[in-house]
Amino acid sequence: MGLYLFAVALVCAPAWARTPPAMAPAAQRADSIVVDKSERRMRLLRDGKLIRTYSILLGDAPSGHKRQQGDERTPEGAYRISGRNPNSRFHLSLRVSYPNEADRKQARARGVDPGGDIMIHGGTPPGYRRDWTDGCIALSNEQIEEVWSLVPNGTPIRIDP
Repeated sequence: MGLYLFAVALVCAPAWARTPPAMAPAAQRADSIVVDKSERRMRLLRDGKLIRTYSILLGDAPSGHKRQQGDERTPEGAYRISGRNPNSRFHLSLRVSYPNEADRKQARARGVDPGGDIMIHGGTPPGYRRDWTDGCIALSNEQIEEVWSLVPNGTPIRIDP
């Protein structure tokens, strides 16, 4: 019986396994991201031209630059997409390279932990319009799937107030 269940699971696994979207062809990928916190917009650009715009939601305390762990602010400044998590509890996620050296230096000077694990991720229910993250940039699951395919690791991201 055990071998039978194992065989059924092996054959049926692809039916429920989540596979992240494939990367878009290189000519369609973004080469930079600009986030405007005040407008709640994220823009993907290629060669300086807009290719996509998304409505976003932010941390519960969205005003100002992230200063320390737990402040629920979304950082401001220049970063990069430094990794991706296909098994995120928020569907899919792209890691933002916060904290950078300047963030770490400022946190050290204040004697605090700068925090980390800032992501662009899914998980926002359709129609939901309230900031809800701990400092991340939130999209719908459908949107993060598109962003996942258009944004390679290493892409610069500028987060503006």
